[in-house]
Amino acid sequence: MPVGQRKDPYRNFRFLVEIDGIVQAGFSEVTLPDSTQDVVEYREGHEPPVLRKLPGLAKYGNVTLKWGVTDSLELYNWRRLVEQGKMGEARRNVAIIVLNEEGEPAARWEFYQAWPSKYDAPDLNAKGNEVAIETLEITHEGMKRTA
Repeated sequence: MPVGQRKDPYRNFRFLVEIDGIVQAGFSEVTLPDSTQDVVEYREGHEPPVLRKLPGLAKYGNVTLKWGVTDSLELYNWRRLVEQGKMGEARRNVAIIVLNEEGEPAARWEFYQAWPSKYDAPDLNAKGNEVAIETLEITHEGMKRTA
């Protein structure tokens, strides 16, 4: 990048969600998970009294999707597959894509062997005027940023 050329960060309000086999018009909020590694402390008896730190198991947080209630049941039915024990059908690949100012894909996170572990129906209030929001938590077995 030439000196003096500015690179602005992407905005967090332009994004797409891709789920194998599911078409959902839009989401109001997506929470991307963290990736952590357990630390295994180890020391052999002949070594100085200092612990070595080795990498252990990798852990990934859940993806959370929020959207306004419509007549679409695709995401709810995906959750039902898990409740019915049909894990072979339920596991999907998921991608979250951040769009640049021109609406083109700019950053992408992919999640593998994903399945919905929690569905939360909307809270309703006759005195309110908010949109009814459904929430889905998606558990997965690996993530990768590809762009």
